[in-house]
Amino acid sequence: MISIIVGTNRKNALSASIAAYYQQLLKDKNVESQIINLTDLPADFTATALYENNGKNQGFNRLRQSFKEQEKFVFIIPEYNGSYPGVLKAFIDGLDYPSGLQGKKCALVGISTGVQGASIALSHFTDVLHYLGMHVLALKVKMGEIHRYLKENQLTSKVYNEMLHLQADQLIKF
Repeated sequence: MISIIVGTNRKNALSASIAAYYQQLLKDKNVESQIINLTDLPADFTATALYENNGKNQGFNRLRQSFKEQEKFVFIIPEYNGSYPGVLKAFIDGLDYPSGLQGKKCALVGISTGVQGASIALSHFTDVLHYLGMHVLALKVKMGEIHRYLKENQLTSKVYNEMLHLQADQLIKF
């Protein structure tokens, strides 16, 4: 099974639409997947689940356990202020260290309203994942001007569709 992470806790985020799209893409390839949406994080998890409170927040523990049981991931990462969302970093910080990501595999998809498709965010996030020992697929899909190409939860860009299919195929074999 592949877990698809919605890399923001913003409600009604475009990232969630792309995650659902990716999930359908995997289903069409007969690959089981699940979506882990950071909107499901307890609102107070940074105060009640991290550091000295590690293991004490049952809502966070359920998400952490779901994450721990998987070996492959797709992170859908929106660009926030030139990088990735802080809530994603806080979530990663709450996972088991160092074994929470070590040796696992992932693919990255960046989305932005700007033209670069969150390329800097993906670079920053890749550095964190490498530090933690996660294997990151080389093909990173960068979808700029996403608001122009996502209509009624359908991706209208032929290039973006082709890139996502190629990435999914590579992740399945990874």
